[in-house]
Amino acid sequence: MPCEGGVDKLDAARAAELHRQVPAWQLRDDKLYRRFTFRDFKAAMRFVDQMADVAEGEGHHPDFAVHYNRVDVTIWTHAIDGLSENDFILAAKIDALAP
Repeated sequence: MPCEGGVDKLDAARAAELHRQVPAWQLRDDKLYRRFTFRDFKAAMRFVDQMADVAEGEGHHPDFAVHYNRVDVTIWTHAIDGLSENDFILAAKIDALAP
């Protein structure tokens, strides 16, 4: 279920517990960060397109930046200005797209 506010953001202990399930992501400042690297720009953009499809299906949209063959992704729940369980679910689904 998309988080649209009205719930507390995860406390540090719960976030750390869930982080163990997506260890490739960095956990800092109540956000998840990950850099994906690809062989070229087209491969990076294919990944972005796939990520967009997953995010739209989840109703949860990460921030990202493309730097030629790199895609930096940041996930957090804007409505609560912190992390929710949905953020970790989306991170795992994005991980599944990575080559």
